[in-house]
Amino acid sequence: MTLKIFHRPPSVDDTERPVPRWAMRLAYALPLLLLPSCLWRLPFALHFEMGQVQDGGMPAYWLSVPYVLGLSVLTEVIAILTIGLVRGWGEAVPAWIPVIGGRRVRPMAAVVPAVLGGLILTALFTAVPVGGDRHLTLFGVVDSVAYANGAWKALATVCVTPIAAWGPITVALAIAYHRRRSSSAVAVTG
Repeated sequence: MTLKIFHRPPSVDDTERPVPRWAMRLAYALPLLLLPSCLWRLPFALHFEMGQVQDGGMPAYWLSVPYVLGLSVLTEVIAILTIGLVRGWGEAVPAWIPVIGGRRVRPMAAVVPAVLGGLILTALFTAVPVGGDRHLTLFGVVDSVAYANGAWKALATVCVTPIAAWGPITVALAIAYHRRRSSSAVAVTG
């Protein structure tokens, strides 16, 4: 049995103009791409270090549990909201939302936050090697995390590395959204 999602993107007839197939697939794949990172993070809430060799102690349970759970949920919610860049609810506010329901979304009201968010995510999750186990990040030069063995390091790499694609994917989807919405505005007024 094969999954149909890989053969054909979901049928969407609720957008003003057709969504490129690549954009539809990326938008729906993004929450799944980030899921391993969210799941990797969860054991840390219960102070299971996932093979990492920690120099300092971990924060208290009362702080770590809501922080880690909240971060994982927030990550997935933001990824799901990105689907709005390829669906009709990203072009017109759903009617069930009080006060603004049914109103048209101005293209720049979606594009600006998506591009800024994508650029921030790219900066946050990009680490450039500068020698040895040191990496240059937005926060300066940091040492790589040490692991008890290679298996833990490999698991961490597989789970966490895809999050680096979050920012560029969001920017690409925002640009596609802008092109699609701008060309429809030209077609209506021209």
